[in-house]
Amino acid sequence: MSLDATLQDARERVLQTAGPIFAEKGFRDTTVREICDRAQVNLASVNYYFRDKEGLYLEVVRRAHQGLLKQVPTPLWAPETPAEHKLTDFIRALLTRMLGDAGAPWQHSLMLRELLYPTHACRALVEDYIRPQFEVLQAILSELLPESTATAVRQQIVFSIVGQCLYYRVAPHVVRMLVGDADLANHFGVEPLVHHISQFTLAALGASGQGLPAGVPISAPKSRTRRHSSPN
Repeated sequence: MSLDATLQDARERVLQTAGPIFAEKGFRDTTVREICDRAQVNLASVNYYFRDKEGLYLEVVRRAHQGLLKQVPTPLWAPETPAEHKLTDFIRALLTRMLGDAGAPWQHSLMLRELLYPTHACRALVEDYIRPQFEVLQAILSELLPESTATAVRQQIVFSIVGQCLYYRVAPHVVRMLVGDADLANHFGVEPLVHHISQFTLAALGASGQGLPAGVPISAPKSRTRRHSSPN
């Protein structure tokens, strides 16, 4: 094996070893020594390949989300595809990444940990992975909502859709306890949830691209500033 191949092999072993450890313990409680011992590489390897532990962690987080996107890419649509179909396809991809077999378990755990307990790597996660998905979903909603819909309202709807999907990733144990194993298997897999969330969302928007139901404001409400009375 050439020197370059040997170096690449060592770097890859560090990355593969670090991922599950970071996912289990988090950035703060993971030590470089533990990673290097498990990867069977020199203790200086992390500094050599990644500059420091932060550099290694950032690369591991990037690898996690890139792996999920590679296995379940964002759908591509023909120009004439109805927006309702795009929304359903997008929700299917999102749920498949969250609940399906795509990716290694540590990838899901690491990304969820980073969302719940953000580190310096969260900005890269948002810009490289979450924001592009955010923009795609906003574009789909722009086809379903009136042109006069305020940006903040459209963004709130994006978060509402993602939140529906994310709950089944964050609290599957709660769902299981509430509905039981049989209903969980029959009604809370990826496809039943794709149908439910897409239909629920379209109904809220006014099915078939008709916009928001009557009586629902399409402009963002102005924030209210609470006035405090001066003490007498």
